[in-house]
Amino acid sequence: MSDMSTRAVATRPFRRGVVIASLLAAAFGLAGCSSGADSSFAGTDEEQSSVDGAESDSGGDGGAISADSPSGDRALIVTGEMYMTVEDPIAAADDATGIVEDAGGRVDARSETAPQTYDGGSAHLTLRIPAPELDPVVEELRSLGTVDEFSTSSADVTREVDDLAAQISTLRASTARIEALLDDAADIKDIITLEDELDSRQAELESLEARQRGLDDQVSMSTIDLSLTTEPVVFVDDSPRTFWSGLASGWDALTAFVSGALVVTGVLIPWLAVAALIAAVVVGLVRASRTRKAAKVAAAPSDPTPPAATAGSSHPGDN
Repeated sequence: MSDMSTRAVATRPFRRGVVIASLLAAAFGLAGCSSGADSSFAGTDEEQSSVDGAESDSGGDGGAISADSPSGDRALIVTGEMYMTVEDPIAAADDATGIVEDAGGRVDARSETAPQTYDGGSAHLTLRIPAPELDPVVEELRSLGTVDEFSTSSADVTREVDDLAAQISTLRASTARIEALLDDAADIKDIITLEDELDSRQAELESLEARQRGLDDQVSMSTIDLSLTTEPVVFVDDSPRTFWSGLASGWDALTAFVSGALVVTGVLIPWLAVAALIAAVVVGLVRASRTRKAAKVAAAPSDPTPPAATAGSSHPGDN
């Protein structure tokens, strides 16, 4: 009985040591992969075969962009700007959207400005175009109007893609080994240690996979900022600068004045005719009223009262 208890006590530290040694080996392997794209996971042939098996079980390809792609393939992020002059920016923006969507792309952003007095409006779009369809789509966009400016630039992220795929591959294998150790662990302390390490590895793996998806979208879909505007209104300074140009300008001004005066006269003639008719009626009424008043004064009888006796006249009986 004592031999069995002694054997059990001796087995527990041994199992804990195996777990710790496995964690250290996995940590060193992940650090070696993160130091460069060409680094390989350190371990024996059996460990490497287990890594390959875990990688195949977890998907192995690391996403749409893989480190196992041919060395001649380059991962490029292509961006560009295109400025065009069109007759109707809003209609041209609709046509550009249809061209991009027919090619399998999408429009990430769109803004429009309505036409104004001296501006025919504008439209701005952020186009995401599949990389293999970039050149055909650009050629179709050129047919919408006049290309004033077009430029593209590319960034080579092949090294970053390979490094990221290698890190994800190794981290998946390490995570799979920790999960296998967790299934075999019996001691509570070992289980807690393995679960903490597994959570850390899974969080890091999710972060790397999110970066890989974003990088894959940038590589697979080129970005073109399209600006659509109309011809600007140009104000020409046509003021006279010589004697003859001044004479011509004066004659044009006189002709324009006479033409304008004739137009105004034509507009005012009907009003003047009506005003003259009204004035004639008013004058006739006033004259008729004055005639009636004069006739009344002439028809009135004279005063019969005798004139008063003048001073110094003689009275009867004074003689």
